[in-house]
Amino acid sequence: MDISAYSALLFLPFALPICVYVAFSDMRDMRIPNQMVVLLFVVFAVVGLFALPLDVYAWRYLHVIVVLVAGIALNASGVMGAGDAKFAAAAAPFIQLGDVQFLVALFTANLLAAFVTHRIGKYTALKNAAPHWESWTNAKFPMGLALGGTLALYLCLGVWFGK
Repeated sequence: MDISAYSALLFLPFALPICVYVAFSDMRDMRIPNQMVVLLFVVFAVVGLFALPLDVYAWRYLHVIVVLVAGIALNASGVMGAGDAKFAAAAAPFIQLGDVQFLVALFTANLLAAFVTHRIGKYTALKNAAPHWESWTNAKFPMGLALGGTLALYLCLGVWFGK
């Protein structure tokens, strides 16, 4: 894991509530609010100035562009929703380039866990805790649950195991 514990510690208190809300909102309404995407980007823009060396900070904006272009292509092909693509792009600058392989493994594990957990809730009495959530009746899976969870876990792991 290449992320520094210092930068993860600075980002975590601001990004974690956004990630939790994105997961909640996507399960409840099957949408990720644009305000949360913008807020996550603003968190990086402001906190990143203090959390990262200036050269690293500047290069991380390239992550946004690359992930946004990929997300637009995936959205156009029907693989992911537009909100998911925008959130992934806003989350991209938080990720150290050397951690991409680790992030893919973390996302894969988190996606599987989120899918299984969501389906357990959907097909059991657990859904009575939030009976009006759109994700219970929608055929699509709320990817915000996995995307928000992955960024939150990445930053938490960075705090504990980062350099």
